[in-house]
Amino acid sequence: MSDILIRAAARGDEEALSAVGKASFLEAFAGILDGGDIIAHCEKQHAAAVYRDWLVDGDMRIWLAEVNPGRAPIGYLVLAPATLPIAEPRADDLEIKRIYLLHRFHGQRVGKRLMDAAVADARARGVGRVLLGVYAENHDALAFYQRCGFRQIGSRTFRVGDTDYADTILALELTAAA
Repeated sequence: MSDILIRAAARGDEEALSAVGKASFLEAFAGILDGGDIIAHCEKQHAAAVYRDWLVDGDMRIWLAEVNPGRAPIGYLVLAPATLPIAEPRADDLEIKRIYLLHRFHGQRVGKRLMDAAVADARARGVGRVLLGVYAENHDALAFYQRCGFRQIGSRTFRVGDTDYADTILALELTAAA
């Protein structure tokens, strides 16, 4: 197993976040979603400028996973104010906008460590619930989120390139006790 560091991302990490976002999105959805849609989505949603803006937004938190030796970026998680379309939104809801990890590092508990960092941050802020949206046919991701305690509370349409896809909306209820 590799030595993997999880740390808070900071200004200057936008290129690393962009690279991991594009690579992991392509890796996860090549052969599932339309190739042109994947490229268009990555160019727009995973541009370094998107991450640069998020890194300076005081309401956003990003954790970056790096592997040693070399500290190459391999994954990340973005926690932000929730914008998911749900029936009963709460003022203090937070949303995991993205959790991405290069496939060869799956099974090493990196995703769990990223999730634990986000949940600990949410609890420290007194948040009652963390939400996320996931492609409805991404069964591996759905199983991971279920193991983390998330439960389905809704659905939405998610646009990738020029095509709409079905997403499942999940929630993790947080208790006051850590």
